[in-house]
Amino acid sequence: MRITLDELKRTSDLTIDLLEILSLEGQQYMARLLIGGDYFLLSDSDGKTCLFRSSWQVQDTLGAIRITATDVVHPSAYHEMVGMQPSEIEPMRIRVQGQNT
Repeated sequence: MRITLDELKRTSDLTIDLLEILSLEGQQYMARLLIGGDYFLLSDSDGKTCLFRSSWQVQDTLGAIRITATDVVHPSAYHEMVGMQPSEIEPMRIRVQGQNT
């Protein structure tokens, strides 16, 4: 599902349970929000995913909203190496705000 910044700001008493800042090859970042058990991609009013230049820009954009925990998520490129069998490798998660679980 998608949600805009305006929709977030209009929601009273909103808490984002988890902000995942997803790294796209270290060049751009997007925000995936866990709210009440559902995941949302932060999007613009045209339904396009918002892209950011840094993880700090994501956090600044959402700074006025209560966020319980924030993770920066970097997918692993090792499962794509030539000659290697495909495998499921969990992304690297770095907790930058909140309690470690």
